[in-house]
Amino acid sequence: MSALLDAVGAGRVAAVPGLVKPLTAVERRAELAALKALRAELRGWGFRRWQEREKVGCALVVAGAGCLTGAAAAAAWIGARDLRVSSPLPHRLLIDVLADRDPGWLGDVAHRLADRPSTAALDYRLITELVRLAGCQVPTTDGYVHGWAAALPSHGELLPALRADPDVRIMVPRLFETAELSGPLAWQNDPDEAHHWPSVLAVLADEDVVERRMLVDATVARLLRGGRPGALTFFLRLLRRLTLTAEEELDRTADWIGMAADGPVAVAGHAQEVLSRLALSGALPVRSLADLSASMLFRPEKKLVRAQLVLLGKVLRADAGAAGELLPVVAEAFGHEDTDVQERALKLVARHHAALDADRRVEVAGAAELLSPVHHSRAGEIFGDVPSADAAPYVEILPPVPERVALAPAPADLAELVEEVAALIASPGEMPAFERALDGLVRHAYRDRVALVAALRPALAGCWWLEDEDRRDRDQWFTRNICDLEVVAAALLDRLSTRTLHASSNRGKSGRSCAHSALVGVIDARLREAAYLVHAKPPPFLLATPGWETGALDAGVLVERLREYRRLGATPGPADFAQALLRVDRGGDPAAVRAAGKLGTPEADRLVAWLTADGAPVPALRPMAEPPRPADVKVPVWPSRAGKKPEKTENTEREEQSAVRREFPESFHWLGHPAPRTVQACYHWDGLRGGHWTAVLPQDREALAARLLTESASSARDDVRGGTWWLPLLAERGGPVGRCLHRGLAYGLGARHPQDRLPAVDALLVLAARGELSGPMLGEELAALVISGDAKINRLADAARTAAATGAYGTVASVLLPALPALLAPEPAAPGGGSRSAATHPGLGEILSVAADCVERGGGSEEIPGLAELAGRRGTSQVITQASRLLIAIRQGNDHSAP
Repeated sequence: MSALLDAVGAGRVAAVPGLVKPLTAVERRAELAALKALRAELRGWGFRRWQEREKVGCALVVAGAGCLTGAAAAAAWIGARDLRVSSPLPHRLLIDVLADRDPGWLGDVAHRLADRPSTAALDYRLITELVRLAGCQVPTTDGYVHGWAAALPSHGELLPALRADPDVRIMVPRLFETAELSGPLAWQNDPDEAHHWPSVLAVLADEDVVERRMLVDATVARLLRGGRPGALTFFLRLLRRLTLTAEEELDRTADWIGMAADGPVAVAGHAQEVLSRLALSGALPVRSLADLSASMLFRPEKKLVRAQLVLLGKVLRADAGAAGELLPVVAEAFGHEDTDVQERALKLVARHHAALDADRRVEVAGAAELLSPVHHSRAGEIFGDVPSADAAPYVEILPPVPERVALAPAPADLAELVEEVAALIASPGEMPAFERALDGLVRHAYRDRVALVAALRPALAGCWWLEDEDRRDRDQWFTRNICDLEVVAAALLDRLSTRTLHASSNRGKSGRSCAHSALVGVIDARLREAAYLVHAKPPPFLLATPGWETGALDAGVLVERLREYRRLGATPGPADFAQALLRVDRGGDPAAVRAAGKLGTPEADRLVAWLTADGAPVPALRPMAEPPRPADVKVPVWPSRAGKKPEKTENTEREEQSAVRREFPESFHWLGHPAPRTVQACYHWDGLRGGHWTAVLPQDREALAARLLTESASSARDDVRGGTWWLPLLAERGGPVGRCLHRGLAYGLGARHPQDRLPAVDALLVLAARGELSGPMLGEELAALVISGDAKINRLADAARTAAATGAYGTVASVLLPALPALLAPEPAAPGGGSRSAATHPGLGEILSVAADCVERGGGSEEIPGLAELAGRRGTSQVITQASRLLIAIRQGNDHSAP
């Protein structure tokens, strides 16, 4: 072994340059072959040697770069990901070993490194030193620009550093052209801080270190292009800090119009401010203002819409001749979903419609049919009779009821099965694919294990547990971790000891810490049991494989499987049979009960008892009169929920728990305990388990909902993302729908993030389509969340508006109207303080607006207690306006429905 290879193998990176530089070209080529062999060996080192691998990899980078003669090969070696474990490159050592090369060669390496998107920013110091030695032009790739920005000092030293940087005129324009904003610009973007980027760039523009016109044009172009909010914040703050002149603003009129029409709200707001100044100064043509307003008046941000109407009013007061161009555009706002916007537009038209000619007046009057009924009387005073289209009878639009899809059988072809198993191990898939592959592994192991093993081994050649020679590491890993189909494949390929398989197949978790532990414990128990069985004595197939993609299993199918087991003399796996019981529809199949009773096996007898039990057979599956809430939430119980709970003696509970322990494996013992009265948060983030979790109890969605409430509650109360994933799944599952699912749905509708409210809206519509939604129950839950502070009304209103927009106005009304009495009722105050008035909940006007819209479209209902009193108050607040609108809609609906 040479001295160089010895130093590299020992990880003595500091010694490498001194050993490389004296070598001749022939000696370097000889050393390079040995270095490549060491690099190949390095790739096979396991995770236990990570520290050694990091040191050796660092030394390999320097040694290989010094021995390679081609610029392309040297750049590829330096940038190779397998040699860069975690430490930054030793750029000083690399420069030392490369400094004697030809300048053209050094420049070529520098630009090749700068062209590598994944590492260019990390290698900035090395690249810039190579550029200095080569005397070549500086690279301008995105990665290099990001590295340049990150390397600049801060804390008051940024401005002097940029003044002294010879490449500042090249690099600053590139900051505006990169696909993503450089990190320091996003972090240091306060325009009021003299040492942050917006202020520094503005100073450089004033000093003509960088061109001001370039800065303005580039900033406007980035805002017009759009992007992430953080990036747009920087460009918007820079634009404000540059303080454009009136001439600069006028030159970019088309850009402002584009931003105002389509930009994010902050960008659109700034563009609207600029256009308002131009319009009021007379610099913006009336036709351009009309085109702009046609877009602005239908933006979802009410603040922007109202500001645009105010601007139009000012322009019309200054120039009455503009009415012919502007009022028809204003009249289009009669169809806005917000009745307050409609009212403002109507007032504006009323103030200036006298200036219209006859044709324009007819055009504007024709748009009045778009107004909400609450504005018809005022429109009649302005235009005479308000034209109205012949309204077709209202038809509720709901999504089609999801049909159950049969689960495809396990692949009969061995090659197809192996392909699916390899894909699922590489990237875990959905529950149906998992169940098919698991059953397929068991079936093929029973038929011809030798052929299955021969096909699996090459397909899974990249799995670490096939390469690791230490069986103890593998046994410990698979004992402690949930590994999906890997544990079954590893058992088939004899990579786990029989002792470990037997121990892990009998190991279980009680699952009492949280719902996820319980559900994961069931899945894990099935996998470990299957791994042990395929290693010892494979059964012919699995009993618990679902018949439907929801996870459900028909009782008759399970009876036939048990009959085949009896014929073959096979013994069911305890976890497999327990899961099969949980998947069977207990709704009643007398033929299946009779057929099971004739089999005469212990499992058939248990199935009969399971199907004929009076109510839910185990405590965990029994419905709850009052679902659990997070531990720190206190909400008064509604009168409709009050009721005496059936009393249970302590002996009865112990007997039930003992029965579950006798009849079920350890991982199912949580079935002996009802859902906890309070729900504690947990920290399970394995979202890939979602579909698998709901398939554990596909016929008991209420029991699942009781245990998953903490997820949707966190989405509403704690701003946690992704907690509503389970709502659409449970809406399509089997079993009764009760308080638990309705409460979870209420939490989901009040989720903090809009993308988390969409699954709740989907679940609401699916339940309504299936005839399983209780509007009064969900309305009570929504009101309870608002009163307790768990949900904000504006979020609930947004979700309700989204659901109604699909055409389900009647469904949404059936939910919102029962919620209103509690929200309108006076709230009790502190002792001795009397009671507070109604309508104190922030955002109440929004929910009233959605309810009014639903009633106007979907028909009347009974009057709501407290609504008339609220509508009769003096004032023009949103709450009073929408309460009046809802009251009118209810009364008009009742008048139309009266005989």
